[in-house]
Amino acid sequence: MKKLIFMCAALFTAACLSACSRDTVTEQIQPKAEAGSETELSFWTFPVGNWGNPTAVSSLIAGFHKEHPEIHVTVECVDYNSGDKKIQEAVSQGKAPDLVFEGPERLVAGWGNEGLLADLSDLWESDAAGEIYENIRKACQHTNGAYYEYPVCMTAHCMAVNYDLFKKAGALKYIDEETHTWTTKDFIKAVNALKAYGHEQAGAVYCCGQSGDQGTRALVNNLYGGTFTDEAHSVYTADSEENIKALVLLKKLKGITFEPDMTAADEIASFCSGELAMTFCWNASIEITQTVSHPELDFEIFPMAFPSADGRPSLQGGIWGFGIFDNGDEKRAEAAKTFIRYMTQNDDKYKRAVLTSFYWPVRELKHIYENDDLMTEYSMFMQYMGDYYQVTPGWDEARKGWWKMLQKAGNGENIPAAVHEFAQQANADLKKEIESADSR
Repeated sequence: MKKLIFMCAALFTAACLSACSRDTVTEQIQPKAEAGSETELSFWTFPVGNWGNPTAVSSLIAGFHKEHPEIHVTVECVDYNSGDKKIQEAVSQGKAPDLVFEGPERLVAGWGNEGLLADLSDLWESDAAGEIYENIRKACQHTNGAYYEYPVCMTAHCMAVNYDLFKKAGALKYIDEETHTWTTKDFIKAVNALKAYGHEQAGAVYCCGQSGDQGTRALVNNLYGGTFTDEAHSVYTADSEENIKALVLLKKLKGITFEPDMTAADEIASFCSGELAMTFCWNASIEITQTVSHPELDFEIFPMAFPSADGRPSLQGGIWGFGIFDNGDEKRAEAAKTFIRYMTQNDDKYKRAVLTSFYWPVRELKHIYENDDLMTEYSMFMQYMGDYYQVTPGWDEARKGWWKMLQKAGNGENIPAAVHEFAQQANADLKKEIESADSR
């Protein structure tokens, strides 16, 4: 098994896998302040790397409380299975969190588009913000000009293979071990080699829920050079000939199965148990998480870019940062901005915030993973990061429609018809959302 590097061992604990409550995170770390002098903030975070670990979050919040005893932050960790519903319920009850840690697909294309978030444009006027990469900046800005996210970290999602099994099956010759890339033709040959070796299920297209859907989209889009939207993010292009050809290939390829009841988490677990020879839902943070939670894992994990026709992949990017719900309280909103500034605009504190995510900074931060073999290995995938199309209008409904379309394909329905139906509905939702936004 690949040896964990020192940073992972130092920062990661098994507690990372549990959900955290407000009491767990804030207990015994809040300095005394004069009664009535505190501004109370609620901060909800999705499990982005170690941002879902009570111990790590406690440490970050303790530092902030020490410097800003006038602001009291309570934290709730939410997961990707129930987090959206919890936030929706909180919004409907007038109890939305002040701060939330997630990505542009939720902050910009979701809650921001619904008019629920505060504009963070003033935060983007700082010197530190001026160093944020241009493609990240664009993803955090709504078409109306408002910034609904201040970013912290980013990654390029990839896939991974069981190196030991590939070696036994004679399939290593079909991957480029130096660049971690392969062609579609070699992907097919590798799957055939695994099946010939006796490993019946090389990979699974998981179709239960939208969590981890970046993996299935990237797999389909890369196989023959398809796209999910156009470059302007004005139309969904999932029903292109290239994408249909890719889905037909996956459905026919023996060794690849469509699993309507399998979630991304189930697929990852099956890979780590040795049942699957490859996983389509992977990144550096997942490797760290899984190798800690599965100390018995006895094979080498080899991260790979998705197979593409020409061997030049376009990987799905991930961006995560802070958003502020507009709760009608200027004092709380300003306190929330103080929290964001604390976490992002001082290099030392920003480095801690990034390291907690197990991802990469959104601006130049030298030597952040120096002497870290695992993160150095995964850093090569950043060069393959493609367009961040998750801010396309109608994104939330498009995500839901995608996995339902995969279920139809897996259940034997006509693939071109299922994909065309999906794209038509996604574009109808896109048009509806644009019209709704224009009317506000």
